[in-house]
Parts: sequence; structure tokens; C-alpha cells
Amino acid sequence: MAVIHYTIATEAEKSADFRRVLWTGEKTQLVIMTIPPDGEIGEEVHEDIDQILTFVSGTGEARVGGATRKVAQGDLVVVPAGTKHNFVNTGPNPLVLYTVYGPPEHADGAVHATKEEADELEEAGKDEPPTSD
Repeated sequence: MAVIHYTIATEAEKSADFRRVLWTGEKTQLVIMTIPPDGEIGEEVHEDIDQILTFVSGTGEARVGGATRKVAQGDLVVVPAGTKHNFVNTGPNPLVLYTVYGPPEHADGAVHATKEEADELEEAGKDEPPTSD
């Protein structure tokens, strides 16, 4: 097996896509995201998925479980399964982050240029994670 290696901040910074799946394993998934100024991920709950988000650049707010906290480069936020959350860009520049889902949340190799595209594909059932069946 080869070493899977990313210079993660560089990977995240060079992608202007809202969401890009970098790697999908059986139990976890690595995704980079770019939230435009005045944009957001959108309030959501992942019932059976834990999420760890690390912020590469920009400024924003983490809204997790009814609490709000400012986030910026170098910050990490944990979202336990079943917790309502949203991440909002409050700055003038893109809010860039990478997130690890456990288990995977999105289709392997998925690329969503915008939040609208991501929402449409999710609603159409075209952004389903791989299964171990």
C-alpha cells in the first residue's frame, strides 16, 4: 500500500470548489471546502456521522449545538453525530477548511462547485457515500 499524502493547506487553498472529496476510506472521508464571503454550509445534522473541521484560512462562525464561536486559521471544531451545526463565512475572503467525516458522508470523488450544486445533488440522491455491501 502506498502512502496517501497531502499538503492539506495547499490542497484546500488551491480549490475554489464549495466541496471536493479528496479521499474516501471504509470508515472515514477527507473533504476540502471553500465557503465564499457571506456564504455558509447550511444548518444540518448528521445523525450517525462525527465530523472534525480544521480551518485553513478566512474567518467565520461555528454554530454547533446552539452555541456560536468565532473560527479562523488553525482552529479545529468537533461536531459529534446528531448535533445541529452550521459554519458561516463572516469575513471578506473565502473561508477554507478541511473536514474528516466518520463514516463517509459524500460520494467518493465528488466535486461540487457551489453550495447550490451540492444541495441539488444531495436532494436528487446523487451524492451518496459508498457502502461496504
